[in-house]
Amino acid sequence: MQEMTIYGVSFDMVGKQPIVLLKCAESNRFLPIWIGHPEAAAILMRLQGASTPRPMTHDLMVDVLEQFEVKCTKVAVTELRDNTFYATITLDLNGREVEVDSRPSDALAFAVRCGAPIFAADEVIEESAIEFDKGSEEADDVVDRFRSFLDQVSPDDFGQQG
Repeated sequence: MQEMTIYGVSFDMVGKQPIVLLKCAESNRFLPIWIGHPEAAAILMRLQGASTPRPMTHDLMVDVLEQFEVKCTKVAVTELRDNTFYATITLDLNGREVEVDSRPSDALAFAVRCGAPIFAADEVIEESAIEFDKGSEEADDVVDRFRSFLDQVSPDDFGQQG
């Protein structure tokens, strides 16, 4: 498993589908995962510090778990099977570790709300990550190159939905 950070959320130009871009903490590799519009909005809202007058679904889930003193210790993108990414949410329930199956999009929306670290399995990174040249390129250059890359691919090239 490698630790990841959410680098950003964008849209592919072909299908207008949202994509969350995870970056490996220790390298210049990026993992694109196509997600749904509601999950993209949920991730972006939290990343941008926006709030809603009433709890959204992911906020509600975090609030309920906090009421029962359950802590999220990590989320992980665990595999890519038949063009679909899979993930888990790991919870600490009174000292007992419990893994819950999740779509990556929901796991990421949950992670940004509770501050849980994000990981991806080495096999998923090897199979689906994009590596940009190392060097002194600026973050804007990486984003521009990624957007250019998105203009040429579709969700079928990496796995459709998370």
